[in-house]
Amino acid sequence: MSVLDTLDTKLVLALVEDPRAQIAELAERLGVARNTVQSRLKRLQRAEILRGGGREVNLEAIGYDVVAFMTLEVVHRDLDAVVAGLRRVPAILEAHEISGRGDIWCRLAASDTHELQAALRSVLRIRGVIRSETVLALHTHIAYRADAILRRSIESAG
Repeated sequence: MSVLDTLDTKLVLALVEDPRAQIAELAERLGVARNTVQSRLKRLQRAEILRGGGREVNLEAIGYDVVAFMTLEVVHRDLDAVVAGLRRVPAILEAHEISGRGDIWCRLAASDTHELQAALRSVLRIRGVIRSETVLALHTHIAYRADAILRRSIESAG
């Protein structure tokens, strides 16, 4: 069961779709008062559902605490079709064409292992997928970040 109600979910989705949206724009888009948007945003930030100034979604905080990494081998002539198929699997957060073992690397999130298994089966049904290898993330020690590389760039220029 999600900790977000429908309005919270619509608000978070609106921020994901337009991270620079202002309170007034969000209120108009969602059909609610500005104060409602402001109070909900504050509550979502206090609950650490929204991070990074309110634009980064903490999936674990909303019940998507199963994270997996999947490497796919695909038929190369079907690569574009495979990528199109991956876009239709909601559990896939990102997909990268890679070198080395495998052809595509995906990061997935699910609410439990049953949901993850369903997502994995959906991926395996995509025409052009030959095989997959999946590993579960047990703990995130360093979350996605860009600040370290930007600081290094400033220091190098400096």
